[in-house]
Amino acid sequence: MIVLYIVVALVLIFDFLNGFHDSANSIATVVSTKVLSPVAAVILAAFFNFIAFTVFPLKVAHTIGKGVVNPDVLNLTVISSALVAAIIWNLLTWWWGLPSSSSHTLVGGLVGAAFVHAGAGSIVYSGLLKIIAFIFVAPVLGMVISYIISTIVVYIVRNFTPSGVDKVFRRLQLISSSTLSLGHGGNDAQKSMGIIWAALIVSGLATKDDPIALWIILSCQSAIAMGTLFGGWRIVKTMGQKITKVKPYEGFCSETAGALTLFGSTHFGIPVSTTHTITGAIIGVGARKGVSAVKWGVTTKIFWAWILTIPVSASIGAVMYCFFNMIF
Repeated sequence: MIVLYIVVALVLIFDFLNGFHDSANSIATVVSTKVLSPVAAVILAAFFNFIAFTVFPLKVAHTIGKGVVNPDVLNLTVISSALVAAIIWNLLTWWWGLPSSSSHTLVGGLVGAAFVHAGAGSIVYSGLLKIIAFIFVAPVLGMVISYIISTIVVYIVRNFTPSGVDKVFRRLQLISSSTLSLGHGGNDAQKSMGIIWAALIVSGLATKDDPIALWIILSCQSAIAMGTLFGGWRIVKTMGQKITKVKPYEGFCSETAGALTLFGSTHFGIPVSTTHTITGAIIGVGARKGVSAVKWGVTTKIFWAWILTIPVSASIGAVMYCFFNMIF
């Protein structure tokens, strides 16, 4: 039972770091356009992170709990190893200022630990391949949707004064930023719920057919909201300033595109990366102004972080499993 308590604590630490690491996704553009101060932005984002469970069904939680690794081979050592791997990679990428995916660190950690524990047959390849595919699909969707939205917006306001456009979209960006935070809370907090649910199942305290308990939902939503409240400022700078310069109407377009992608993914139970989605959306609004408007050197480093996240996390998860297996 003590090990279960440790696992739950690790999940909530991971969830906190998820919000801390990924707060940049929700607030980078709204802060960089000076629509909101950093403090006001994180308070708004944290609120919508927390209430997301009232909007979205828990499909992503079930995908993480059953769709990455065969639940029959899971044990608390595997889960602990995956969580420690995810926490380590999240802290490293936060320190480096790279907007990597908290979701994919968790998936990678699970895959690596389960592989060492029970072999290649323990992996649910259909679920893993779907998640890997969305490493590329999510940012492309965000980019295409934001490009289309920004093109439509530019056409609609073509006869407006720049100051008038700026005034309108400063207000609209409050809505788009809030919906992006709602999508972030809906998709990302559910991954932690799925891990606690799986831990309860392997401990014999729940079954696969049981609904996810309210205390799990509230604790995970609270942890990610608290992490968002503290904010990952290193990544805010990368997201909001280093990819491309963003005006209020472009912030609105990128946030709306990111929110639409997240809402659709959560509806279908696909654990996508909020980081990947909003980065693609920011690139989309930048690309509409021309290829030179996007700082491709920074973008290339971000892409490499995305590609390396699952294999590096899997390696750390495998090492941590070997370590935990020796000492327990």
